[in-house]
Amino acid sequence: MNELLDKIFENKWLKSFKIKTAPRWLVLVCDLIIVAFSFALLALSDSSDVDVAQSPITLIRNLAIFIGFYLIASYVMKSYTSIIRLSVIEDLYRVFLVVVISTIGLILVNILCLSIGGQELYRFWSILIVGAISFAFLVMERLLIKHLYARMNHAQSGRKRVLVLGTSLNSLILANALKSEVNGSYEPIGLLSLKKDKENSTLNGFNVYKFDPDAITNLFVENSIHALIFDASNIKQVRNSGIADYFLKNNLALLSINKVEEYEGDDNKDSESISTHVKEVQIEDLLGRDQIVLNNTLVRSNIKDSVVLITGACGSIGSEIVRQVASYKAKQIILIDQAETPMHDISLEMKESFPNANIVLFVGDVQNKDRMEEAFKKFRPKYVFHAAAYKHVPMMELNPTEGVLTNVMGTKNIADLSLQYGVYKFVMISTDKAVNPSNVMGCTKRLAEIYTQSLFFEAKAKGATTQFITTRFGNVLGSNGSVIPIFRKQIEKGGPVTITHRDIIRYFMTIPEACSLVLEAGCMGHGGEIYIFDMGEPVKIYDLATRMISLAGLRPNIDVKIIEIGLRPGEKLYEELLNDKEKTISTENEKIMIAKVRTYDYQDVCNHIEGIIYYAKNAKIHDMILAMKEFVPEYKSNHSEFEVIDKEITENQQNIKSPETEVYYS
Repeated sequence: MNELLDKIFENKWLKSFKIKTAPRWLVLVCDLIIVAFSFALLALSDSSDVDVAQSPITLIRNLAIFIGFYLIASYVMKSYTSIIRLSVIEDLYRVFLVVVISTIGLILVNILCLSIGGQELYRFWSILIVGAISFAFLVMERLLIKHLYARMNHAQSGRKRVLVLGTSLNSLILANALKSEVNGSYEPIGLLSLKKDKENSTLNGFNVYKFDPDAITNLFVENSIHALIFDASNIKQVRNSGIADYFLKNNLALLSINKVEEYEGDDNKDSESISTHVKEVQIEDLLGRDQIVLNNTLVRSNIKDSVVLITGACGSIGSEIVRQVASYKAKQIILIDQAETPMHDISLEMKESFPNANIVLFVGDVQNKDRMEEAFKKFRPKYVFHAAAYKHVPMMELNPTEGVLTNVMGTKNIADLSLQYGVYKFVMISTDKAVNPSNVMGCTKRLAEIYTQSLFFEAKAKGATTQFITTRFGNVLGSNGSVIPIFRKQIEKGGPVTITHRDIIRYFMTIPEACSLVLEAGCMGHGGEIYIFDMGEPVKIYDLATRMISLAGLRPNIDVKIIEIGLRPGEKLYEELLNDKEKTISTENEKIMIAKVRTYDYQDVCNHIEGIIYYAKNAKIHDMILAMKEFVPEYKSNHSEFEVIDKEITENQQNIKSPETEVYYS
């Protein structure tokens, strides 16, 4: 029989045939036909119960009552809603309950008929026998369909052998889904258990293997297993159990997929859609920090129907803010950027992803205050998210005047216009590099923070209502020019992967998280705050490089070399810890804090910043850097030509402390 089935499914027409998930109504009809067949089988074999030749009307009536009870029980238990080829014990349990409920119901009806002096509809044993026969056939129906699907799958070639992580119900559903998928890409050969006391066994037809570091590599090699696959919701377990590091170290592939029901719940989807959603585990998944959950309800209630202006709208952060603001149904979104081609690209993306969003493209440079004022005057934004900035540390060490003109003067222009045109909230995006800056870029962002905060307190004292808020965060995964895209390109080229120092560490977050933080800060803040958030444990860049090489299926320092090139100008070995409890104030969100920073007198800030901008406009780099260091005395250059100015300040015994009294915002 098996050989015959193999020949049938080797037929070219069947191999190319694609089966969709059967409609639920069809499953229900098939189940009821089985019940009717079971009833008829008993009736025809037991003439003492029903005389078919003499009582056709009675037969039809009794059959209708039988089917009615099974129909109601099936509807209540939803036994027809599961995808049969993915059925597990839980689905068979539903079928069993349908039979039990129907049998009990029919017995009660029989008793009721007798109690009112009538004639019983069925004999007691007939009801039980029909129930037993129906259950047997319903189970056989499901097993047959699963078997046929499995046969069709085995007729396909090129399927990669995989292990599924875990022995839970979700793991079984995933394993069954992959195994039963027509034209699928993966063939699960077993389940991998992380339970220490779990012995090798079988579960629902799958071999169960205990995770044993001493044997797992041999298991993969001997059985030609391509990868370990797991539900994406288990990424924390994979990360924290150490299994991820073990698999990467031993060059064993990891794959993940979202919950199967997300792809199998639609009757119109092809069964082959599951494999298309299997993806390789990304380095972002393994950095050891749980995703931060933010208050989307608060953001939605504020952003909806508001006019929002976003500077630097085509950058990594700015473009994600645009997407999120559009998802919250802002009334109008003004995109400001000086980059023509990226502006065109994001306009096409928004037309496709958010066709109903009111998007305005406004090309301009934040250094040009007159051009910026045109946007404020015309559109009158309620919210301003200021993301325009130069961010690359080595580049700003080489071009310090542009760093000042964009990051300081550009921020001053947008902040001043926000106050002038009555913006409700101005939110500036800063960086952890503004904390005890060691480079020009970090210092320019600190100057921008100081200006906007002092402007808020000055304006508030005069009765203005515009709220100025700052957000600080660390390195953003996947942003333009960040370390992960650079490493990916280097690995694709065969290496070497270059790191500046073997011991250098950094904090990371995802772009969506960073932008969600910006949006929530803009809604929860009242003005004057500098928001930071808990970024978890820092990541050693050398470890990041080795993980990425392993994820690519290569061996670190064997297939792809990792070399040190030395710290770049202005670069720190260790980033500042942002979430130091002695330097922060907690908020209603335990992951979000307010930094305690020194406040400044607005007029004194203006005097110093105007002088720094004057030097920048006239390319007086030495005087500009000197003025920056005098006003922000914690700015100490590192691996930079400007270290000589620090020595100059020390030698001349200049007063490096700010003359203002140190007070702290709370």
